[in-house]
Amino acid sequence: MHALTYGDVKAATDRIVGRIRPVTLAPVDPGVIRTAHSAPLDDRPENPCQVWLALEFMQHTGSFKARGAQNFIQAHSEAGTLPDAGVTIASGGNAGLACAWAAQQYGLRATVFLPANAPAVKVAKLRGYGADVRLIGSEYAEALAACEEFTNTTGALASHAYDHPLITAGAGTLLEEIRHHIPDLDTVVVAVGGGGLFAGVATAAQHHGIRTVAVEPENCRALNAALQSGAVTDVTVDSIAADSLGARRTSAMALHAAQQDRVDSVLVSDAEIIRARQALWDHRKVAVEHGAATALSALTSPDQHTPGRATAPGRSYRPSNGEKVCIVLCGANTDPSDLAHRPEEH
Repeated sequence: MHALTYGDVKAATDRIVGRIRPVTLAPVDPGVIRTAHSAPLDDRPENPCQVWLALEFMQHTGSFKARGAQNFIQAHSEAGTLPDAGVTIASGGNAGLACAWAAQQYGLRATVFLPANAPAVKVAKLRGYGADVRLIGSEYAEALAACEEFTNTTGALASHAYDHPLITAGAGTLLEEIRHHIPDLDTVVVAVGGGGLFAGVATAAQHHGIRTVAVEPENCRALNAALQSGAVTDVTVDSIAADSLGARRTSAMALHAAQQDRVDSVLVSDAEIIRARQALWDHRKVAVEHGAATALSALTSPDQHTPGRATAPGRSYRPSNGEKVCIVLCGANTDPSDLAHRPEEH
């Protein structure tokens, strides 16, 4: 296993600067996120936490994946290792979009393998980037097996949705940008599927002494299961957010990052994910995919977080008074038709 280092993230930051969109941050209204130490019988004014949303869904291709794809393709271009057969990847959708986008910039062929139940909006966008789209099986693992066979028979350069050091280091560049806006950041909250975003962000966060909260759907918990068993393990995939967080297993890099200090593991229900996604639309008119809403739901879920080891997951994350927190909204490749207008709650 390649243990990701902060040096990898820093190199990726230097490599892709100017080639991706800088992240935009938006502050959350004071008082929206409850803290862990509020004292209802104490009439002294509470020192609220400060929370920002990182609007990474406005990135090229609609998700953070563009960072890793750009780093991957550019590193191979610099090394002269881009084959005539092009690049190939298996993806739930977002990583394929990013790979196809980056390949198109270099005039490179991209062959993308997706589960047959991938959202139609992602398939259409892939074809818009000129990708050869192959729909295989019902989940990511089956698409990955077909992609590996294609690599072996054609000599295409195999990228990966999350389990590759160049992909993961590219994802970690997001934390470097967030720190530019919030130098004294305490905590970053990220949704976890296969663990590429988490591993990159957590590696950079660890270097800077920042806590990382890893949030997964309770029925899509590859990282948490690996933490509990101490090894990468297969899990069942059954969540409203499975189209972007539906990895059957996490990466060894992600497990290694999660075993470091200052990491919390949180599991949330599909009902809370749906509620958080709807709240973003009702109050911000922001339409994100369920995977992005998963990160927010860790701070809006009513179930209390129990501080402790990452292997004992909480049902939410409650910041401390005065804590500075950034929630990554990682993607918005979604069909917004189910976000009907509703009167805002007061």
